[in-house]
Amino acid sequence: MSIEMMMNTIEKIATPGKGILAADESLGTIEKRFKSIDVITSEEQRRAYRSLLCTTPDLAKHVSGVILFEETLGHKDDQGRLLPEVLESQGIVPGIKVDKGLIRLANTDDEQVTQGLDGLSERLEKYKEQGARFAKWRNVYSISENTPSLTAIKAGAEMLARYAAVCQELGIVPIIEPEVLIDGDHNIEQCAEATEVVLNELYNALFYHQVELEFTILKPSMVLPGKNCKDQSSPQEIAEYTLSVFRSVVPAAVPTINFLSGGQTPVQATVNLNAINSLGDQPWLLSFSYGRALQEPCLKAWEGNVEKINAAQSTLLHRAKLNSVASIGKYAAEMEAV
Repeated sequence: MSIEMMMNTIEKIATPGKGILAADESLGTIEKRFKSIDVITSEEQRRAYRSLLCTTPDLAKHVSGVILFEETLGHKDDQGRLLPEVLESQGIVPGIKVDKGLIRLANTDDEQVTQGLDGLSERLEKYKEQGARFAKWRNVYSISENTPSLTAIKAGAEMLARYAAVCQELGIVPIIEPEVLIDGDHNIEQCAEATEVVLNELYNALFYHQVELEFTILKPSMVLPGKNCKDQSSPQEIAEYTLSVFRSVVPAAVPTINFLSGGQTPVQATVNLNAINSLGDQPWLLSFSYGRALQEPCLKAWEGNVEKINAAQSTLLHRAKLNSVASIGKYAAEMEAV
C-alpha cells in the first residue's frame, strides 16, 4: 500500500471549493447523451468531446479531479497530448471508472449488483501506468415496498469494500459510490431510512476488509424523495435529512464526500449542494462529483460542432464555478445568468 501516493491524491482532490467532474459514461450512456443532441456516436466524436472537457481553460480553478472512461486514458487532444497528461499539467487528478456495470442479483425483486472484481488488480496496474490516480465503482439500490433487500444491501457493500481494498493495495484512492436511486414514488423519510441502512452496512464491510477510510472518497446520493413522489422536498429539507443521516453513519475519518447528481437537473444539483453547505461545518468536506449536472448544458452548447467548442467550454466552466461556490455555501440564484 503506497500511503504517500494516496495521501498526495487525497490532498489534491479534497481541496475546499473544488469538486470532481465525472466524464466516465459507458459506451451505451454516452450514445444516449449524443443522441439527445443529434450527434452520431463514434470513437472520434467521443475523443473530441472528452478532449473538449479536459482542455477547458481554467477548469482547475473549480475541478480537482476528472473520472475518465477506459478508452479515454489512451485518447489525445488535438495537439497530440494524452488526456491524462493534459489534466495533470493543469493540476487536475485523472481517475478511472473500473466497475463493469450492473447485473441482476439472484433471489431478489429485480435488484442489481455491480460486477467487475475479476481481473481488477491487473486492470488497475495498467490504468495506474496510464496516469490514473484514483478509481470509481458504482453500486445501486432501489427503493420500493420490497427493496432495498438485506441481500442487495449486503452484496453491494461487500463488492464496494473488496474493490476499495484492491485499490488501496496498489496505492490508488477508491471513490466508493453507493447510489440510492431517485426512481420511484417514495418520500424523503423512506429515502433517509434506506440510505442509513445502506451506508451502515457499507462501513461495516469496509472495516472488515481493513480499508483505510482516510484514503477513500464517498460518492453518495443526497437524501431525496423519489422523482414520482407527490411531496417534493425543499432544498432545506433535503440538506437537513442528508446531514442527519450522514452524521449518524459516516465516520469522521472520511476526508471528503462528493455527491452524485443522480437525476437532478443541473440547477437542482447546485441549489441542493449549496443548501447542504449552508448548515455549518461538518466532519468532512462536502462537494460534488457530477456527470450530467455539469455536462448537460455543455453538450447542448457543443452539438458536435467544432466551431462551438469555445462556447461549450465556457458553459462547462460556468456550471463548474457555480458548483464550486455551492460547495462552500455561497451560491445565489442570480449567479445563474451568464
